[in-house]
Amino acid sequence: MYQYDHYDRQVIKERVDQYRNQTQRYLAGEISEAEFLPLRLQNGLYVQRLAPMLRVAVPYGLYNTAQMRKLAAITRDYDKGYIHVSTRQNFQLNWPRLEDVPDILDELASVDMHAVQTSGNCIRNTTTDQYAGVAVDEIEDPRPWCELIRQWSTFHPEFALLPRKFKIAVCATEEDRAAFKFHDIGVELIHNDAGETAFNIHVGGGLGRTPVISQLIKPNLAWPHLITYLEAVLRVYNQLGRRDNKYKARIKILVKAMGAEAFAARVEKEWQFIKDNENTLNVEAVNRVKAFFISHDYESIDDQSSNAQLQSQRLESTAFSRWLDKNVQPHKQPGYAIVNLALKPTGIAPGDISDFQMEAIADLADRFSGGLLRNTHHQNIVLADVKKADLFELWQDCESLAIATPNLGYLSDPICCPGGDYCALANAKSIPIAEAVQRQFDDLDYLYDLGPIDLNISGCMNACGHHHVGHIGILGVDKKGKEFYQISLGGNMSREASIGKILGPSFSSEEIPEVIQKILDVYVNKRTDEELFIDTYRRLGIAPFKEYVYAG
Repeated sequence: MYQYDHYDRQVIKERVDQYRNQTQRYLAGEISEAEFLPLRLQNGLYVQRLAPMLRVAVPYGLYNTAQMRKLAAITRDYDKGYIHVSTRQNFQLNWPRLEDVPDILDELASVDMHAVQTSGNCIRNTTTDQYAGVAVDEIEDPRPWCELIRQWSTFHPEFALLPRKFKIAVCATEEDRAAFKFHDIGVELIHNDAGETAFNIHVGGGLGRTPVISQLIKPNLAWPHLITYLEAVLRVYNQLGRRDNKYKARIKILVKAMGAEAFAARVEKEWQFIKDNENTLNVEAVNRVKAFFISHDYESIDDQSSNAQLQSQRLESTAFSRWLDKNVQPHKQPGYAIVNLALKPTGIAPGDISDFQMEAIADLADRFSGGLLRNTHHQNIVLADVKKADLFELWQDCESLAIATPNLGYLSDPICCPGGDYCALANAKSIPIAEAVQRQFDDLDYLYDLGPIDLNISGCMNACGHHHVGHIGILGVDKKGKEFYQISLGGNMSREASIGKILGPSFSSEEIPEVIQKILDVYVNKRTDEELFIDTYRRLGIAPFKEYVYAG
């Protein structure tokens, strides 16, 4: 992972000191609420329903065990003993006191972490595949390119006050695990006909009130021009994006209004002014960053022997075999595997982990995965470099920590925003809905028979739970002060991107488990052999699901 130097540390320390002074002046009444708002937002602090929320930056989801232990201590000393993994691979503290935030930021800085640009109308955390660097379907490691984007975008003076928040994702795999088509900019890493690194630049994707799939505006961009082209896109958006209506301020609205072709032409014109400036990349600059992402110190392991050992252990334990099938992914290095730690036990808010679990997970990462961890878009945690020979022991430890539920990608592994329990913007609660579905569908054999199903839950139209792109999406809505839930079907955040269609009128919270069951009944009765839910939906359309759910 990227290692801070003394310049990085000095900048972050100065930012902490600056924010401490701003907070003190605000508490003393010397800064108004309106003046303090943009200052706290660009330091990751929201005012939520019951308490402030502080979002901690985790660049492209990667962090180390010293940082994890520090976060555990912070949650214990300044919060309520747990933290939340967000869908942008960050961490969120839901109960800090406003006056304590400068101290928290100081603690974070001691382990090279911060909360800069995790909120506000600026360029947010750049994300990528949670298996970056070890994925078997990877064209090349996207993390150095993410880091180059991070360094360019952090504290960029021209883009500190954009019309609206701005999100970038980088995808370098055959399977899209970064949802790059639903970002303001999606950077698709490719190899051109000459075998050289290049990028397809997609612009104008996003969820929220107006869900849009991005459009390709610049194919086969040569790698030296990555940063300057992104800068040209941002410049056009900064100049032309709407500021009169925050619901119409995202770049997706601008691209749709102008048309992708006209927008691309405007970017191209802007790019000519900056194409060959100091931000044009060269081999030296790229290699400098790549040097931070050296491979794990892998041992030479007989993969055949490791697989034979795993087969023997499978026969000893059905539970281990299930976990191996569902939560462990192939690794490009023989003898190693990628392990997903499940953070969705029934009764716990999806993506929440306690300070005790955090310290225990840090211990596991030190023992089994080189001291590094990753957050996923699906609100789980990854150990990316585990020897196959260690998997059984690791599983036993995960079982004792309640992070071994073998349900990755299944109905009981939902994406879920904090909802009305925490968020001041929410129309309805999300967490109880997730729990109700998990309790209704707790039979693993039944879930496995259904196959992978993305269940995404949002408490409002801001879509922090990505309900638009769930195979089954649930959106909380307000009806005359009462909480109801709208169901959508057919969303998909992969390369075959699609936006879900609304099933019909909304339901009460009590009805949701039964409604989900009816949807699944249609699927089971209509599917062909081995046909996945999303494929059955695409073949049949929404009509049979709607007819059955609303019948009688």
